[in-house]
Amino acid sequence: MKEGNVMNDAEIERILSGRDEIVPSSGFVASVMEGVRRQAVTPPPIPFPWKRALPILGLAIGAVVLTSLFALTVVFAVAHGNATLDQGLAVNRGLDFWPQGSLGSALAWAAVSLLATFMALKLSMRLAGDTP
Repeated sequence: MKEGNVMNDAEIERILSGRDEIVPSSGFVASVMEGVRRQAVTPPPIPFPWKRALPILGLAIGAVVLTSLFALTVVFAVAHGNATLDQGLAVNRGLDFWPQGSLGSALAWAAVSLLATFMALKLSMRLAGDTP
């Protein structure tokens, strides 16, 4: 009683009870073993250097927090009338050693920015372990 692709129980039993040996195709075992050997030789992936990245992340978060606190302090002082906007934003107020005048001020700020860049570069090279 076979219609199209329908099999009866006798045919299914005959197929399942067969003792035919299953043999892989030629080259299959060799290709699988080559893949296993290749994977065994491959080094593990390099982990992310969290020990070096966390201090830098902490410094960045600290800088954002300090900048935000400074800005909030200036806004609060101006809003409550304790200081004018010019007094609140005067960065060099009380620094007698700071050069006065436009050229002297520009040179001083350039020196400070170059020094900050140099310090950041040295810190990053030290954290990376590539100090000359």
